Amino acid sequence: MSFRFLALALATVVMSAPAVARDYISIAGSSTVFPFATIIAEKLGQNPAVKTPVVESGGSSVGKKGVCDGIGTQFIDIGNASSRMKAKELKYCDKNGVALTEIKVGYDGIVLANSKDAPLLQISRSDLGKALTAEVPDEAGQNWIPNPYKKWSELNPAYPDVAIRVYGPPTTSGTRASFAEIINEKSYCGKDEVAKALSLARDDKNGKKCRAMRTDGAYIEAGEQDNLIVQKLAEDPTAFGIFGFSYLDQNSDSIQGSELDGVAPTFEAIGTGEYKASRALYFYVKHAHIGVVPGISEYMTEWTKHWGDDGILADAGMIPMSKAERKEMMDRMNDLPVLKKGDLK
Repeated sequence: MSFRFLALALATVVMSAPAVARDYISIAGSSTVFPFATIIAEKLGQNPAVKTPVVESGGSSVGKKGVCDGIGTQFIDIGNASSRMKAKELKYCDKNGVALTEIKVGYDGIVLANSKDAPLLQISRSDLGKALTAEVPDEAGQNWIPNPYKKWSELNPAYPDVAIRVYGPPTTSGTRASFAEIINEKSYCGKDEVAKALSLARDDKNGKKCRAMRTDGAYIEAGEQDNLIVQKLAEDPTAFGIFGFSYLDQNSDSIQGSELDGVAPTFEAIGTGEYKASRALYFYVKHAHIGVVPGISEYMTEWTKHWGDDGILADAGMIPMSKAERKEMMDRMNDLPVLKKGDLK
C-alpha cells in the first residue's frame, strides 16, 4: 500500500467528523505571494464546480508552520512562502506526520523604496546592510558595537542627509529573512573585509549573526501588510520601505525603487538576475488533503494557466520562471514528490 494511499485514508478518517468538515481550500502565508495566490483563487472560483479558495496572509513562517501543524480540515491545506522551507521547519512537519510537495511558482525582487517626492537613493548592497544590521565593527575594526549610524550620509556623503528610517516586515516574514540573508549577511558581512574578518573571529564564518536587524528605531517593523508600508512612504517622504517588487510595480505612480549597486529594480533586471536582491516564491501543498478537500488539484493546475511571460501573474509583478522550470513544477504537481530534508540544500 503506497504512502499516499495511507495518507489519504488517514485524512479521510480524520476529516470525516462533521465538526471539521470543509469544502473549500484554505491557504495562508507570505504577504508577497498573497496577491498572486488571490488572483489564482479568484480565477479558480469562476469554475462553478469549485468554491473560491480562502487565501490569508500572515507571513511565510505562518504558511510553513500552518501547513505542518497537522492533518485535518482545522489546518490549512497550502502554505505560501517567499523563503524556502528550512530543515528544522520540515522536521516539524515530520513530527506531525505531514507530507508536503514543494512548488515554485515564480520569482520576486526585494526592493527598498521611497516616495517620488524625495530624491532617488543609489546605494551599494554592502552599505545598505551596514545601515540596517544590528551590529557593526568599531572604528578600529576590533570589536562589534551597536550600529551607530543615524543618517544615510554618515555611511557615504553622497547619500541623503536624512535619518535612517526604514519600515519593513517582522521576523515571521520571508521577505525579511531573504533581505537579511542577501543584504546583511552576504552583501555586507560576506564582502566587507573588516566585517568578514570579525565574523570569523566570533566563529561566524558565513556572517549569519549579521542577519539581526536594528531595534533602535532605524528599522521599524510594520507588520505583514505591505500596502501599509506603501502608505507610510506617502505620509513621510524621508522614510524608506522594504517589500516585494509587485508592491512597487502596482504603486509606481507614487513610489520609486532604490538602485542597488547601480541597478534599478525593474521587471527585466530581476528576471535576468542583474538585480541581485531577488528570491523564489513557493507554495507547499499537503498530501493528505488532496482528494479530500475539493479543488486542490484544480488550484495547482490553475497556476500553470497564468504563470507565463505574458500571463496575468506577470502583469501583477511576478517574475516568471523559465520554461524548463515551469515544466519541472508541472511534473511535481502530477507526481507529488515528498519534500525531504536532503532536498533542502
